[in-house]
Amino acid sequence: MTPRFYYSPRSCALASHIVLEHIGADFEAIQLDFQANQQRSPEYLAINAKGRVPALVTERGVITETPAILLYLAQMYPQSGLAPLDDPFELAHLQSVNSWFCSTVHVAHAHGTRGPRWADDLAAQQSMKAKVAQNMIDCFNLIERDLLRGPWVMGQNFSVADPYLFVLSIWLAPNGVDLAKFPRVAEHYQRMLALPAVKKIAPLHNL
Repeated sequence: MTPRFYYSPRSCALASHIVLEHIGADFEAIQLDFQANQQRSPEYLAINAKGRVPALVTERGVITETPAILLYLAQMYPQSGLAPLDDPFELAHLQSVNSWFCSTVHVAHAHGTRGPRWADDLAAQQSMKAKVAQNMIDCFNLIERDLLRGPWVMGQNFSVADPYLFVLSIWLAPNGVDLAKFPRVAEHYQRMLALPAVKKIAPLHNL
């Protein structure tokens, strides 16, 4: 079967979408309209009960969560060199970066637009929203100083961590943070924009 990849524009699914194109995978991309609440439709919930993207439907079943999909693709296409699969320590480092992107940076961003996930009180939601810019600045100060080895996240080699950082960088402006505050991240952002895979799917993600 041809794998099916479910995404919404400019969401974290963009990271996996870039990798799928980069490795030349045969797949069908299916866009969900979040404005129409398609992610909560019975048809999609039967695929991903979490009601979120990304979701990758393979012949063995469905894979969800960005770090899991990224590692799966790196392992399925080892010739792509998108993860240090032969070095347990470096692979653990890569996973620690992507896990932090997922559990901390993504969540910091989500507090601005998904406040009802954590609080029903409107004042609490506004309080979380007011903190988003500073939280993102704190996260990206750490990325700029420690996590971006340069020119790519892992150093000289492009990896599955790079598309993920690219997505998080896209979210800075909507969070009220100027990307230019982080010169090394800004250079990484431009480097990502120049990749053929990114150029190909840019119209689908309104880049």
